[in-house]
Amino acid sequence: MTDTTIDVTGRTAGATGRVPGRARLAHVPAQTPVPRHGEIIPMSLRSVHFVMPGGVDDPAAPSGGNAYDRRVSLDLPGFGWRVRGIAVDGSWPRPGQGSRTELARALRRLPDGAVVLLDGLVACGVPEIVVPEAERLRMAVLVHLPLGDETGLDPAVAADLDARERTVLRAVPAVVATSDWAVRRLVSHHGLAPDRVHVAVPGADIAPLAPGTDGVSRLLCVAAVTPRKGQHRLVEALAAVTDLPWSCVCVGGLGQDPEYVERLRALIRRYGLTDRLELAGPRAGAELDASYAAADLMVLTSYAETYGMAVTEALARGVPVLATDVGGLPEALGRAPDGGVPGILVPPEDPAALAAELRGWFGEADVRRRLKAAARGRRAALNGWATTARSLAAVLRRLPDEPRRAA
Repeated sequence: MTDTTIDVTGRTAGATGRVPGRARLAHVPAQTPVPRHGEIIPMSLRSVHFVMPGGVDDPAAPSGGNAYDRRVSLDLPGFGWRVRGIAVDGSWPRPGQGSRTELARALRRLPDGAVVLLDGLVACGVPEIVVPEAERLRMAVLVHLPLGDETGLDPAVAADLDARERTVLRAVPAVVATSDWAVRRLVSHHGLAPDRVHVAVPGADIAPLAPGTDGVSRLLCVAAVTPRKGQHRLVEALAAVTDLPWSCVCVGGLGQDPEYVERLRALIRRYGLTDRLELAGPRAGAELDASYAAADLMVLTSYAETYGMAVTEALARGVPVLATDVGGLPEALGRAPDGGVPGILVPPEDPAALAAELRGWFGEADVRRRLKAAARGRRAALNGWATTARSLAAVLRRLPDEPRRAA
């Protein structure tokens, strides 16, 4: 971590070994747009300055928010926007003074009237920096997860972050959320005008169908190992079905909450699951693809999700999903065109329900066939990242022509 403040969001920033508090161009440089899917590429591009956390390109700390930021940075030029990435190291949303200074300096450098897209992890915890700049810059804030919704926060910290986020979101002309559920949540919770909150759902890259292992026994969980992702509930459920021939691989960063990781390892040892449940750490590229290819069933036990990109990554390979019924996860799971549901949803605080569904998965071949058929149908209907970028580009185009002070 660049700063000593604990990151409370489940998305790390500043774990890259770079100079503390230094704002820099992200590893998402302006791109020459490449035609795809029959799109007409604009002859001239407008510029958007995209402010992101410093760990956005850190392979040791993958997150859905970081992946989203990187991908839309690459795809926005195809819809008329040259992305000028600005990544600021820090333990966002509660940064040290050096990070705060560098963020303020980076925003002050931008010319009046510039279009600025800010990742909410960076923007929403520091209204004293962002709100004054909203007087002269044309701002939109992209919210991956409301700050106060992070699991395990001290109530006073959660309340403070919640109030700070509300101040920021009420000050900017546009807010972008990653699901319809998240739009409703932000509008109701923060009292935002509905016409200022927009959705840009994460896309998915269709991949080859996963052959799996034996069609039933290999379970895969792709999530950072943090309290919000609830892997302890998965361990408790698996401990109740040790008579079944399962194996499970948990893929995800291990550095965001070391104390939780140690408690989880102790729980795994207590239940005697060390030979069957692996905490594999982060994986990317071909290694992550291989993990999905070997999976028979995706499991996700989160307490809070605004969408759930790991769900659609599994479905993009035809892998069914067993997940908790929280936030935007039902939206990510969706339905196949014929109405089939490609997975099963259970309450987040009910390991017994999770264990019961696992018994059904192993014991009922008809259930497996139905879920797999629906997953393949959902796979064919998933939207790609071009749809995400198109939605985001439309929000940027609708920003007021003049910031508030100029107006």
